[in-house]
Amino acid sequence: MARYTGFNCRICRRETMKLYLKGDRCYSEKCAVERRNYPPGQHGQNRGKFSDYGLQLREKQKIRRMYGLVEKQFKSYFKEAERQKGVTGTNFLILLERRIDNTVYRLGLASSRDQARQLVRHNHFLVNGKKVNIPSYLLRPGDKVAVAESSRQITAINEAIDAMPRRGLPPWLELDKANYEGIFKALPTREEMNLPVQEQLVVEFYSK
Repeated sequence: MARYTGFNCRICRRETMKLYLKGDRCYSEKCAVERRNYPPGQHGQNRGKFSDYGLQLREKQKIRRMYGLVEKQFKSYFKEAERQKGVTGTNFLILLERRIDNTVYRLGLASSRDQARQLVRHNHFLVNGKKVNIPSYLLRPGDKVAVAESSRQITAINEAIDAMPRRGLPPWLELDKANYEGIFKALPTREEMNLPVQEQLVVEFYSK
């Protein structure tokens, strides 16, 4: 399946919740979910209840779209989570949070995960002093993520840093604004992630 290239606001409306795909727009009165909190399309306001399978599918799609992954990538993370010790659903979310594009977004060095992915691909970030341009690169506790010296004047990065107080910083990350760098301190717990998702439904979906 190819990556979605349509309107991001339409995705949020389909899931009837903010997935924060448009950066600052999601925090403004222009947010599509604030204006029309129902699925898009002719029958968006008249859709009936979902079956159990439908609920599982919608939750899977919501999380996949939140992190901006194609189905093949998403399922591979789930298979890896299954192989690990512990709760599969929690392991799954931790793997997604460990991605460098997600961490760049969480640190406030990009306004959205899409923007973070593009910046990473264009060699604007270092991990422990070395350039990393693979958005799916998984960070480990103690890894330092920094904006490359030559990239610190990029407007998008500086605007994202200025808007960071609005989003807040997760407890498993540490940000040094002055030096354009952050540290992935530890693996997050389920309580710390505070995501409005039901990962158990995804476990049930893939366990069929």
